[in-house]
Amino acid sequence: MKLWQKMLLGLVLGTAFGMLLGPKAIMLKPISTIFLGLLNMVVVLLIFSSMTSGITAVNDMRKLGRVGLKAFFLYLVTTIIAIGIGLFFAKLFNPGRGIGLVCDQVNINVDGTPELMNLFLGLVPSNPIGALANGHILQVIVFSVFLGLGINFAGEKGKPLANLLESLSAVMFRITGMIMQLAPYGIFAIMAWVAGTFGIGILYPLLKLLVAHYLACIIHSVLVFGGILMFMAKLRVMPFFKGMTDAITLAASTTSSAASLPATLHCVEENLGVSKSISSFVLPLGTTINMNGTAIFQGIAAVFIAQAYGIDLGLQGLLLIVVTATLAAVGCAGIPGGGLITLSIVLNSVGLPLEGIAIVAGIDRIRDIIGTVVNILGDAVVTVYVAKKEGELDEERYNSGAYVSYEQHVRVKEARMKESQA
Repeated sequence: MKLWQKMLLGLVLGTAFGMLLGPKAIMLKPISTIFLGLLNMVVVLLIFSSMTSGITAVNDMRKLGRVGLKAFFLYLVTTIIAIGIGLFFAKLFNPGRGIGLVCDQVNINVDGTPELMNLFLGLVPSNPIGALANGHILQVIVFSVFLGLGINFAGEKGKPLANLLESLSAVMFRITGMIMQLAPYGIFAIMAWVAGTFGIGILYPLLKLLVAHYLACIIHSVLVFGGILMFMAKLRVMPFFKGMTDAITLAASTTSSAASLPATLHCVEENLGVSKSISSFVLPLGTTINMNGTAIFQGIAAVFIAQAYGIDLGLQGLLLIVVTATLAAVGCAGIPGGGLITLSIVLNSVGLPLEGIAIVAGIDRIRDIIGTVVNILGDAVVTVYVAKKEGELDEERYNSGAYVSYEQHVRVKEARMKESQA
């Protein structure tokens, strides 16, 4: 049985078990506390190592020039918009209102969230080691960016440190994978406790959460991606979605942007007419740092958890979510359970209880079906836009509606390989 199936089963069985035990189900709460503690344990080092390694991986500084800046800026803007749309739909649906959960400890007093100016002034750590030790995630992210750039500019002398951090990143990924194997048990325990205390009514808010997420993803795809194509790239919208059919199908079935990358590359090059020099750089960059679908869920899930525990985030808290989720998306893309890790960072930044992660983790696979589709569409639309601006888009092929399936592409490629070997 796959991990996502075990997590979903943990949610269902935990709810049923909690209904049978009633208030006595609270005896299972220590299990969920241990799981959440393990999850929180890896966050700081995972962010530090993976973000620094991601920056040092782009060692060709020419690629960080005109094309890289265009792509990065648009990825950043679309991610911010995605989080904003998620927050809007969360406030519109109010999926967590009235649940009435109680947390033993809340890390930060949300009412005491610093003013916006103090927030930005506090992004730069005066003591990076202290930021790591105290778990100041935003400061860790900023330091990781500067450290990665410094390693790149140091050249050969920086490579030993880059190799060390890459090794640390690989180890932290492995530890994260080990912890995620325990997720079904953590979800079972927290859902048993919640259902035993508050009843089966917890399932209705989760359904509202999913509906809000799917609608937000559809709106983002139509308005934001369609707007970029129509008004910025001056292109028709329908050929884009038609040409991306195979990548969309694969993304929905695998729920992995990385696993869908070969199909996305094929669709963008063969069906949409983007040059290989543009697609081979912009798309892998997007797979690493751009997660519009995941970003939408971060906003919705954070508000859902705040409402479930009766915490009013306020404007400062919402802005902090936007900043944290945007920066964390760069550091956590592509890791096992990346959406849950990123969510833990967002919750930490505004002092929301980590127990809320276990409640939404059971539906993570269901929400990730459309979330991954939006992720790869966001990568592709930016690639098409950059290619158009750089004069490396075959508009005739784009507008022709020509469609070569990924399956056909693979068969032709295999046939050519056999011919060359013969």
